[in-house]
Amino acid sequence: MTNSDDPDDPSDSGDPSDSGDPSDSDAAVDAAREMDAADPLSDLRDRFFLPEGELYLDGNSLGPLSVDAEAALDRVVDEWRDLAIRGWTDADPEWFSYGERLGDRLAPLVGANPEEVVVANSTTVNIHALVGTFYDPARGEKIVVDDLDFPTDHYAIRAQLRRAGRDPDEALRVVESRDGRTIETEDVLDAVDDDVGMVFLPSVLYRSGQLFDVEAITEAAHEAGALAGFDLAHSVGAVPHRLSEVGVDFAVWCHYKYLNAGPGSIAGLYVNERHFGVTPALAGWWGNDKETQFDMAMTYEPAQSAGAFQSGTVPVLSAAPLDGALDIVEDAGGVAALREKSLALTDYLIDLVDERLPECEVGTPRDPAARGGHVAVEHPEAYRISLALKERGVVVDFRRPNVVRVAPSPAYVGFEDVYRAVEHVREILDEGEYEAFERQRGGVT
Repeated sequence: MTNSDDPDDPSDSGDPSDSGDPSDSDAAVDAAREMDAADPLSDLRDRFFLPEGELYLDGNSLGPLSVDAEAALDRVVDEWRDLAIRGWTDADPEWFSYGERLGDRLAPLVGANPEEVVVANSTTVNIHALVGTFYDPARGEKIVVDDLDFPTDHYAIRAQLRRAGRDPDEALRVVESRDGRTIETEDVLDAVDDDVGMVFLPSVLYRSGQLFDVEAITEAAHEAGALAGFDLAHSVGAVPHRLSEVGVDFAVWCHYKYLNAGPGSIAGLYVNERHFGVTPALAGWWGNDKETQFDMAMTYEPAQSAGAFQSGTVPVLSAAPLDGALDIVEDAGGVAALREKSLALTDYLIDLVDERLPECEVGTPRDPAARGGHVAVEHPEAYRISLALKERGVVVDFRRPNVVRVAPSPAYVGFEDVYRAVEHVREILDEGEYEAFERQRGGVT
């Protein structure tokens, strides 16, 4: 990496050689460096502010700040200072249509038409908005979910079922995992009967990293007369999608993981064009047709696009970093290019775990077509191992009961990073370093 005297230069941080690496002598290091040298995306790393002296492998939880995201945020702050309220019309880009403009840029990432995507709210709020809008007991009382999903999805769906006068314990059809790691596609398809009105599942499981067959599930839902919705939080920016072509009805996601738009950044949503014109359950003035929004009529006129699902005024400061972060995706050649490197990195990581960590198991599907962007490394002492790794400057996270999640995000992680991270685990296990840490989990892992 290029050294710099500028303390704000991101290329001067995150060098893996500064992370207390266990060994430089192994030929595997040279092999990893050769792969990095051949990587066409390697220069993207220099656009990120990576924590100095650390290996950052937690991008499936929060991606780091980039020069591009910082510049976009700074630009909006400057516009606010210089233009004040005129920023809604005179900023570049003007703020009034910021949500739709970002939706246009996001559409290729999820395989949608531009008008089918918008940024708005948070992921959980968008689940409330979309499930609350599209759940119709007359279509089918049951909603199919799975028992490994991220809890907020269940919280929101249960709340919407109660609002609709339904008992969630009766109306939810929960597909159970056979192994505690993954969900079998055939079990999902078997759960979709004529009494199902909606299927709502993740695209990627947040613990194991299993990638669902979105197309097969959507087809089964539609054959049963149900709608198909998905939470893409762990796939957007890491896995290409074809939402419009497949016919998915609606989807939600966040932007702070693989798209690196910042903690709590504005979320995204997709609504298939066949649903345009419906009045959202969380209707608000920012979702009104833009041509009549400032008529201030007391009757809501939904935008004929996904923009109808915006509720309140677009939070420009929250949206701005995403504008810059998307520059990196586009410069990389799109999600397909990032996915190619991601699969190479996760393949390499899985091979290293098999070879060098016999005490650990890989809890992520080995089939690339069934794998998202992270790898679940399993060990009975996973929590304490994760703490020992952080003590060494290797940033990962723990998910109960026994998973260390390792996310080699392709925009800023290289093969040498992955190799060194595995070697750190090897030393932690060999030396029993994890035994120095308490088993009691903290509040945030």
